[in-house]
Amino acid sequence: MAKKSITKRWIINNLGLVVLALVIISMVIIYAVQNYFYSSARQYLVSKINAVTSVLSIHSQDSSANFAAEMRTMLETFNEKDKIELMAINSKGRVVLTSSGFSPDEDDVMPDYIEAMEKGEGSYIGRLHGGEKILAVSVPISSMSNEYSSVRMVTSLTEIDSTIMTYIAAVAVICFTIIFIIVTIGLYFAGSIVKPIRQISNIARKIAMGDFSVRIENSSDDEIGELCTAINHMAFELSAAESMKNEFISSVSHELRTPLTAIKGWAETLMLDGGNSPDTMNKGVKIIVTETDRLQQMVEELLDFSRMQNGHFTLQSATMDVLAELGDAVLIYSEKAKRENKKIIYDEPEMLPFVFGDKNRIHQVFINVVDNAVKYSSEGDVITITASQSGDDVVIAVKDTGVGIKQSDLAKVKTKFYKANHTRRGSGIGLAVADEIISMHGGSLSIDSEGEGLGTTVTITLPVQKK
Repeated sequence: MAKKSITKRWIINNLGLVVLALVIISMVIIYAVQNYFYSSARQYLVSKINAVTSVLSIHSQDSSANFAAEMRTMLETFNEKDKIELMAINSKGRVVLTSSGFSPDEDDVMPDYIEAMEKGEGSYIGRLHGGEKILAVSVPISSMSNEYSSVRMVTSLTEIDSTIMTYIAAVAVICFTIIFIIVTIGLYFAGSIVKPIRQISNIARKIAMGDFSVRIENSSDDEIGELCTAINHMAFELSAAESMKNEFISSVSHELRTPLTAIKGWAETLMLDGGNSPDTMNKGVKIIVTETDRLQQMVEELLDFSRMQNGHFTLQSATMDVLAELGDAVLIYSEKAKRENKKIIYDEPEMLPFVFGDKNRIHQVFINVVDNAVKYSSEGDVITITASQSGDDVVIAVKDTGVGIKQSDLAKVKTKFYKANHTRRGSGIGLAVADEIISMHGGSLSIDSEGEGLGTTVTITLPVQKK
């Protein structure tokens, strides 16, 4: 299919309408100018012929005057014979006298004379047998004389038509000037749109091919400029997402390789040792179980993330006790924190309202948050966990005195694949999954930190179950 250009469509649609409008306006103006000049010439002839008939009327009332002689004298002394031909028509409808002395061609028609004899006055615009364009006016005088039936005035329209042509030429020049200005401005305007659109199209193709480094040169502050800014921002975000995805793949590969290496190494050790050393056996089995749990947790995170992306992430909600799930998470990590010389302080309240939700998913969130607090803390750091009711919400806060988060990274830590600290293990999707789980429960998960080395506070808010 042939490509439809915006410029071509503009020329066909807009310019076509403009040209049509100008043609119509020009025809109206030309008609008005022609009608004005022709009407003025006709009125002038009518006034002149009325003056002639007035004089002839006076002579016809004078019994001593010879009407035929007066008619001849009037035609011979007519003072505008260089511009107007004055004629006397006899009772048979033939021109017998003219102011120029030349008889008209017998083939020339006189519709004005016929109209004058029928209606009292007649006019005619047409061409003589020789091709000259004329204006003729006739007035009957049969009531004044039996010999003559009408007087007629004829003038050439050559000069008037020449003047009209001058006006037509002026209108045409104006119209062409307007069209030229409109075309010039229109092409410039269309070009100002088409050029950046072509640039946007080329850049978009490169982005689609995976080149996120390209940017659109933006020099306008209109809608096109906004589009360029949006596409440049999109390219930046895609580049960042691509970078995070690559880091995620590298991180997950590393995270998977570490426990697999440990499992394989200890499995080989146990095979070679053959169970001769009970201490080695116990230690090896314990490490294999621990690393297997790590692998299982990572695989579950990846599966949950995949379900979230595909829209298959569901909840099995029921009335649940938040304190029970939070207590289990604290218990799981208390021994680990103690081994790493870290301290967990959990101020457990006596009772909290029930929450309607999926206890397994909420437990998963607590595990993730407490694990992060322990993971991103160093020896001697303290993790403080509190649970309370605030209005219609249950609020769980996990605060640590660990490595903290830079202010520039704070808004991105819940983004998929993002890891603010690459020195600690993790896939970078745990918080994204946790945030999605809490959001699906109608709550919120917020992360605050005053900066690096100043610790982090994670606050989870869940709505209380309505009675």
